[in-house]
Amino acid sequence: MIAIRVSSKFERQYKKLSNNIKNVAKNKERIFRINPFDPRLDTHKLHGKDKDMWSFSVTRSYRIKFIFLAKVSILFLEIGTHDIYK
Repeated sequence: MIAIRVSSKFERQYKKLSNNIKNVAKNKERIFRINPFDPRLDTHKLHGKDKDMWSFSVTRSYRIKFIFLAKVSILFLEIGTHDIYK
């Protein structure tokens, strides 16, 4: 099982989400903890200025951006629409 930490920015963004998106995000996090590369998550490496980061889909519009801290430790950086890539 993977240990997940969250940034303060992630916490602020998460609090502003609708309850529906929060519930979907919780379900996706459960899948992520078991297998971060589960096909249902569409996990992918980012490019450009975010080249050291990864992202997975919460919904078609919402994403979680993260980094691997260790083999079984992850830091969630941001959650939101595609605007988190700007």
